[in-house]
Amino acid sequence: MKTAIVTGAARGIGLATTDEFLSLGWRVAMVDWDGDELAAVAATRRDVLALPHDISNPQQVAASVRETLDTFGQVNALVNNAGIADFGPIEETDFERWRRVMAVNLDGTFLMSQAATPALKDTRGAIVNIASISGLRASTLRVAYGTSKAAVIALTQQQAVELGEHGIRCNAVAPGPVRTKLAMAVHTPDIIAAYHDALPLNRYGTEDELAQAIVFLCSDKASYITGQCLAVDGGFEATGIGLPALRGGAEGYQG
Repeated sequence: MKTAIVTGAARGIGLATTDEFLSLGWRVAMVDWDGDELAAVAATRRDVLALPHDISNPQQVAASVRETLDTFGQVNALVNNAGIADFGPIEETDFERWRRVMAVNLDGTFLMSQAATPALKDTRGAIVNIASISGLRASTLRVAYGTSKAAVIALTQQQAVELGEHGIRCNAVAPGPVRTKLAMAVHTPDIIAAYHDALPLNRYGTEDELAQAIVFLCSDKASYITGQCLAVDGGFEATGIGLPALRGGAEGYQG
C-alpha cells in the first residue's frame, strides 16, 4: 500500500488531497501545525497518521518523515501544500512579515523535500509542490506571497533536474482562485464578479479539482512528467492574452 505525506492537511486543498489519496487506497501522513483541527479531521479517517508539526522547524520536519517511516515503512509521494497567505502593500511588508511567509512557503517546502528525499529514492517516488497563480503572474499586495510561490516553482525545477536520476519526479501545481471557506469569507461580491470576468471558465475552482490534479501528478499515470508547473486555474494565466471585453465576440471591433 502506497504512502503519501501531505502538509497543511487539516483543511482546504490539503484535506481534499488527503481524501483523494485515501479513496485510491493510499495511506496518508497528515502534517499540520494546527494540532486540534488536525486531530479532529484525522479521527474521522482510516489509514492516516496525524503529525502536528511545523514545517518551518527543521527538527519537526525530520520528525515528520521519521514518524511516517516508523508507522508506514515507506514514502511514495510528498505533497508540500502547507503555506500562509499574508497579503499587504510593499511598504507595509517589513522584514519580519517577509520572513514569516518565506519560512513556511519556501523554507518549509525545501526542508520537507530534503528530509523525504532518501525515502523517495527507495520508492522512486514523487514530489508535488503547491505554488500559486501568484507565482506565475504578478498582482498587487502579494510581494512576499507571490515571490515565495515563484521561488517554489524554481525550486521544483531544481529538484526535478537533480533528483530525476534517482527516479524521483518533481512537479508543481499552481492553483488559481479556489472556492475555499477562507476565500468565500474574505472575497466581496465585487471581487467574486471580477474573478469570474477574468476566468475563461467563469467560476472558481474547487478543492476537489485541485486534489485530483495533485494526486494525478503523484501517480504512475504521470510517470513521464517532471519539472513542470501545472496551472489549475480555469484559464486565469492565459487571460493576459486578450481583453475581457472582447471575449464575447468581435462585434464592433475595428482593429
